[in-house]
Amino acid sequence: MPAKRLRAELALAGVTAIWGVTFVLVKSALEDISPALFLAARFALASLLLAVMFRRELAGGLLGQAGSLKAGLSAGIFLALAYLLQTVGLQYTSASKSAFLTSLCVVMVPLLGLAVYRNVPAAMEAVAVCMAMLGMYWLTAPETGGGWNRGDMLTAVAAAAFASHVLVLERYAPKLGFTAISLLQVLVAAGCFAASFWWLETPRVEWTGRVLWTLAVTAALCTALAFTVQAWAQQHTSASRTALIFALEPISAAATSYVVLGERLSGRAAMGAALILAAVLAVEWKPERIRKHLFHRGPV
Repeated sequence: MPAKRLRAELALAGVTAIWGVTFVLVKSALEDISPALFLAARFALASLLLAVMFRRELAGGLLGQAGSLKAGLSAGIFLALAYLLQTVGLQYTSASKSAFLTSLCVVMVPLLGLAVYRNVPAAMEAVAVCMAMLGMYWLTAPETGGGWNRGDMLTAVAAAAFASHVLVLERYAPKLGFTAISLLQVLVAAGCFAASFWWLETPRVEWTGRVLWTLAVTAALCTALAFTVQAWAQQHTSASRTALIFALEPISAAATSYVVLGERLSGRAAMGAALILAAVLAVEWKPERIRKHLFHRGPV
């Protein structure tokens, strides 16, 4: 494996582990701050950090780069939608279930590729989607019957938004470079949250230590650093390998939830989680010809 690709994928694995751990941090912080207000503060702080990091590039006309506005709007809007739905959903479901459901974005990428590229999925992809849907039911449906709760449904829609974000990055990041796309998408998402939190919810906040700590960690590590690393890494590795690495996130979240919150999955839920992960791996472990078919043809 080339050294650059190895470094890129190790960096993505580190970012993925951090994302998994923060499911627990955010769930705890939401007891003291409303979701949309939290996201507005998180992405505003991350935008400030990125503006400082890339101040020389900004002075050199980074935001005026051809195509940057379109890319930033597309990526930022999907990012804002995904995080809003995921964070609101986290109030109604467990941290481990939220992480596993979010991982479905990897399976949803080929489905959205079908809608965008008009390509029929390969047999392996169709089987993987069916496996994921069954796994999602086992993971989220109550043992005694019934359907999903509100948080599960919101998180599933968030997964589709995350998948859309992956496709947008695949289309634009190589052309614009990692500095432009990482800064612009966070700025746009911050603007979306700032413009909407006051009417999406009744804002509430108690500036406790856990709120301040969670804001600092998620803004600096999980937003400013993480999205910059992702944009940089995808210059050296493929989108399909990136998605496969992101499948490690629910494992990190489940382990953290078990250690910190004592959350345990039932036997059926654990089988569902395993089936989801199997589907994620199946849809990514395919011949290179199919990878190109999904990720490198047609406009977005």
